Amino acid sequence: MEKVAVLGAGSWGTALAMVLADNGHEVRLWSHRQEHADEINATHKNEKYLKGVQIPESIHASNDLSSVVKGVKHIVLVVPTKAMREVCKDLVNVMDQEVILTHASKGIEPETYKRVSEVIKEEIPDKFYEDVVVLSGPSHAEEVSLRQPTTVTVSAADIKVAEKVQDLFINRNFRVYTSPDLTGVELGGALKNIIALGAGISDGLGYGDNAKAALITRGLAEIARLGTAMGANPLTFSGLTGIGDLIVTCTSSHSRNWRAGNKLGQGNDLEEVLEQMGMVVEGVRTTKAAYQLSKNQNVEMPITSGIYQILFEGADPRDVVDQLMTRIRRHEMEDLTNILDEQMND
Repeated sequence: MEKVAVLGAGSWGTALAMVLADNGHEVRLWSHRQEHADEINATHKNEKYLKGVQIPESIHASNDLSSVVKGVKHIVLVVPTKAMREVCKDLVNVMDQEVILTHASKGIEPETYKRVSEVIKEEIPDKFYEDVVVLSGPSHAEEVSLRQPTTVTVSAADIKVAEKVQDLFINRNFRVYTSPDLTGVELGGALKNIIALGAGISDGLGYGDNAKAALITRGLAEIARLGTAMGANPLTFSGLTGIGDLIVTCTSSHSRNWRAGNKLGQGNDLEEVLEQMGMVVEGVRTTKAAYQLSKNQNVEMPITSGIYQILFEGADPRDVVDQLMTRIRRHEMEDLTNILDEQMND
């Protein structure tokens, strides 16, 4: 049994805390709001984020970061990417021993183009952690909290540390694979949210499954192009954290990115949508970062560019989707061939 601190009591943080509790670990769940922590402790529910789900009584929630991390071996960061730097800075002030840091947040920081693990390493001195591990894959919190079968991937610079996190989480319902490709695992998890916005927009416009399948397929090509340019293994994007996560996020009403895109496609403006959602939509921030990054890396990403125009330049969703579906023709295998050629020449 391990002592584990889970930082972030949203839907995904709570679901992961439940997996850890099911495995017999001592789990402390941190919320940035005291009243939220009190509600979880009193009712053993988290109605705003996981309606109707019963949380194990062994999970203790708190707003006191110091008490939550005191004496733990593992810290699992599940906060929105925009809050990651602030939480890490606060964490440095209360950590009392070396830990394994795992994050399950999916995004890229605008302007700096940093992946979440890079943000963590910038803010927390390496004397405080054995390594930083990413947990990612096709996983709706709602289904995980109901103990429905789910498979994810963990990755770290040191694969032996990733295996420790694999052992921490794995159980009959929550299967965990390892990957040596930290960059690819993080980028796949972040970039698929952009494509999910596009799939939701297409559905909101009333277009059918044919159009959505095309967006998903071409979206995967975009993800692989940018990922490879940043040093990822292109094969990673054919796995759980690539096409697996892309499928589940682009096709399910559980996906907040798909739901946000769906509302945009129905004619709502961005501020309206974000207010209605009541939860962080990571794809919005990641779109800005990926758009900037594609220009910086000179990587063609037409879907990302189109979503950026809708979100930040007031473009009409129907015009953008129509333009994407009627782009200049090219050979379907061209992207894959170019990516594999680049890998062979490295």
